Amino acid sequence: MASTETSVALFDRPMRWAQLAFVEDDPETWDLGFWLDYFRRTHSDAACLSAGGCVAFYPTEIPLHHRSSFLGDSDIFGDLVAGCREMDMVVIARTDPHSVLDDAREARPEWIAVDADGQPRRHWATPNRWVTCALGPYNFEFMTDVHREIMTLYGLDGVFSNRWTGHGMCYCERCATGFDEACGMELPRTRDLDDAAFRAHLTWKQERLFSLWRLWDDAIQEINPDSRFIPNSGGGALSAMNMRQVGEIADFLVADRQSRRGLMPPWANGKNAKEFRATMGDKPIAAMFSVGIEEPHRWKDSVQNDAELRIWAADAIANGMRPWFIKFCANLHDERWLAPVEDIFARHKAWEPYLRNERPLARVGLVYSQRTATYYGGQRAGEKVEHHTLGMYQAFVEARIPFEMVHDELLDAGHLERFRTLILPNIAAMSDAQCGQIREFVARGGSVVATMETSLYDESGARRENLGLADLFGADVTGPLGGPTKNSYVRVEAETGHPLLRGIEGAGRIINGVYWLPVAPREASQAAPLTLIPGYPDLPMEEVYPRQPRTDIPAVYARQVGAGRVVYFPWDIDRVFWEVLCVDHGKLLDAAVTWATDEPAVVTVDGPGVLDVTVWQQAESMTVHLVNLTNPMMMKGPFRELLPVGRQTVRARIPEGRIPKSARLLAVGSSVAYDQADGYVTVEVPSVLDHEVVAIDF
Repeated sequence: MASTETSVALFDRPMRWAQLAFVEDDPETWDLGFWLDYFRRTHSDAACLSAGGCVAFYPTEIPLHHRSSFLGDSDIFGDLVAGCREMDMVVIARTDPHSVLDDAREARPEWIAVDADGQPRRHWATPNRWVTCALGPYNFEFMTDVHREIMTLYGLDGVFSNRWTGHGMCYCERCATGFDEACGMELPRTRDLDDAAFRAHLTWKQERLFSLWRLWDDAIQEINPDSRFIPNSGGGALSAMNMRQVGEIADFLVADRQSRRGLMPPWANGKNAKEFRATMGDKPIAAMFSVGIEEPHRWKDSVQNDAELRIWAADAIANGMRPWFIKFCANLHDERWLAPVEDIFARHKAWEPYLRNERPLARVGLVYSQRTATYYGGQRAGEKVEHHTLGMYQAFVEARIPFEMVHDELLDAGHLERFRTLILPNIAAMSDAQCGQIREFVARGGSVVATMETSLYDESGARRENLGLADLFGADVTGPLGGPTKNSYVRVEAETGHPLLRGIEGAGRIINGVYWLPVAPREASQAAPLTLIPGYPDLPMEEVYPRQPRTDIPAVYARQVGAGRVVYFPWDIDRVFWEVLCVDHGKLLDAAVTWATDEPAVVTVDGPGVLDVTVWQQAESMTVHLVNLTNPMMMKGPFRELLPVGRQTVRARIPEGRIPKSARLLAVGSSVAYDQADGYVTVEVPSVLDHEVVAIDF
């Protein structure tokens, strides 16, 4: 499995992707001409088209590869490939290997996943289908042949596979034997992190999946050396695949976050971009979005609201991803999505010269840790790990602080040289080597903001006697994590005049977190700007008064360490901010990052509303993206309408050695006056509806 200059350039060329996911009866009713025309109208320069796996939409000759019952003598996949090729589009095949029909289960029972009771697993949604084992001969042999056949017949640019990593633990004979041979253990029966077999299985499954990835990549490259296998995998701390390894292997990835569901802000799409970019670097990433609603109830033929489609795509584009729309079923039950997607893609085409980003200019890096999620968070990783990250993310969006994500396995000097400040939101599981990398970062003049149990556990999840970064934090652990605590507060020591108190000086006290790690200062120093007020009864009301109205226990450690600065909160300020969105916590996190970074801002944006702000450099320009999230449906979609915000003053620092010659507002579609002074360009943006871009040409 090897990249080539041609394959890297091939996937860097497309800027707009179209995906048509066929359903079995499409061959009888679909309209080839309509789809080719729509791809043309959307300026799509790449396509992902359903080919095989669960259902073959071409005349396959592989036994047990189920050909659509409605295909007859047609080849709808091949016809669409030919039409896309005539438009000079990059074309990849979509396969889905996660299930087979009764005939395959009867002929090849070893292909089927087995549950903990030893029973073959029927498909949860379609009773005449069976769930396949991702780690056995169905994928390693049968699907390898399918991929070879598709590539041989159509000479494509790649194969994209969905649902290829399996669905839960499989107890089939092949898995049991393979795990025993590799690890000398029986398959685990629990998800308990104290179970050695469960921990070993996590590693073994990863190795099997990466082996499968390499096998499929090699198989298709034997036919077209510049093609690539593209797995539908990856993301943040909760991702099943190690993102550092994914980033090393992949030339191109697709972030499959198709739309919002439940309580989810629009910036979640941009977060996915940052997480992928943390390990992919400047390799291209596409943002898959569905035209429909993506709730657990699976309304696959639904249509999303116009405003929601626009804001979801806007945040992905502003954060460096290339739009990729997906339509399930080639028949149109509801046509309301067609115009919005066409408009989104047309705007993207018009802005394309300013979307060929070379690098983000953010100076703050938000670290995420898959190891912490796995070995510290376990089955509660969402609450114990991800919610800390989400709180930090929301705080930075509100503060309009541009930032990037950083993978904790890439903390070397080369990956961190562009950052002034690193944020460690309860990154609890850290190796000695990683702690050393953080120390080296601070020794080079970098700054750190950390919370709660950061570095208290080693890379395997074993608790240390003390924080691994106690020397940087200036604090030593004195007891176990306490909580959940009710009715506790933090006293604002305004007389200290510390910059961390900016915006909350007159508060007297603010709410505390829910979990608190007891730590003691290593050395006597000036008074802490925040101190603990321990919790006291919240009922009956007559008992609601503080038993200890004042202590000298620091609630934050803010220190100068050489040329860098370190801020450490021994409590869950970030997690609680995500839970309750207390304004004081947001201001405190903003002030902490600003004080730690201690340099002129890359960009400031002054004006009303909630904006996701990103800043990029291109070959001959720089851009500041403003995505308007100001909406009553910001935290739970869909947006009903786009609500414009008023005038914004954008002040952007010009990269060293560059001279600005003009400025444009891309959504407005015209040049704009600007002021230049002290290395900054200042532009007035009259309003932002959904997405405005300030483009400064050099």
